[in-house]
Amino acid sequence: MKPIRTTVAAALAASVLVGLGAAAPAAAQQRFITIGTGGVTGVYYAAGGAICRLVNKDRAKHGIRCSVESTGGSVFNINTIKAGELDFGVAQSDWQYHAANGTSAFAKDGKHADLRAVFSLHPEPFTVLARKEANIARFEDFKGKRFNVGNPGSGTRASMEELLNAMGWKLSDFALASELKADEHGPALCDNKIDGFFYGVGHPSANIQDPITTCGARLVPLQGAAVDKLVAGAPFYAKVNIPGGLYAGHAKPTPTYGVLATFVTSAKVPDAVVYELTKAVFENFDEFKKLHPAFGALDPKEMVKNGISAPMHPGAVRYYKEKGWM
Repeated sequence: MKPIRTTVAAALAASVLVGLGAAAPAAAQQRFITIGTGGVTGVYYAAGGAICRLVNKDRAKHGIRCSVESTGGSVFNINTIKAGELDFGVAQSDWQYHAANGTSAFAKDGKHADLRAVFSLHPEPFTVLARKEANIARFEDFKGKRFNVGNPGSGTRASMEELLNAMGWKLSDFALASELKADEHGPALCDNKIDGFFYGVGHPSANIQDPITTCGARLVPLQGAAVDKLVAGAPFYAKVNIPGGLYAGHAKPTPTYGVLATFVTSAKVPDAVVYELTKAVFENFDEFKKLHPAFGALDPKEMVKNGISAPMHPGAVRYYKEKGWM
């Protein structure tokens, strides 16, 4: 396998190059679309860049020009799609579910009636990393420690709050509950500003690799009665392992639980646009899988059903029926 840093860098470079390609049709014929992702070191940003690269390859034919925006993450993306300021976004499968059903963080505003699913992406284990000197063996050891709970608006933060509720904890149980973005928590850990962080991410990830390599950070198992309760009570959660051998000093699997990353849009986005984006991804699927290690095991037939809670967009359905997947 290629080094993580090199492969992720290539994926991020691809996202920068999304504007390159064949000459586009006249400006009047162009349709501009924007994908909301997450922090620039996360897999969401790489996924958005990969999708835009494939869409833009054929923009001379379909007239669609795709760009990527780094955002606060899942909940932000769903809310911003609802507001009509993003066309597409990446979101954890649990927050797609809650938005479609008007539950949890979306209870106040009710169901997002126009939310539409396009496909699911990679598994996202909830990942806890601890500073080596903090002597953390299990999540409960973080009580009274400095812990990054994630930035408001991110799926990671919302999922962190669900875990704390299941454990009967409050943010005040930490000596410090910092709200750093995903791009900031690794350096903060190595600079001894926090003792650990929680992050939903596909693996392998440069975001996790860097603090492990730089300052010997350690993966922490995420298991116990609270996790059992969450997994038993929700269709979008599953117990998973972060595979052993991905990161230095972690030869054995690390038990945790997690969700899937999913790709969503609005019913207001035209069928033809969603169809062309979906077609661009799956007609170039071997290329797509090579753009990040987390995409390597993706199966198209699984991507059209796993982690899907919102109604499927008709533009995507059209393509899947053409392929015989629905």
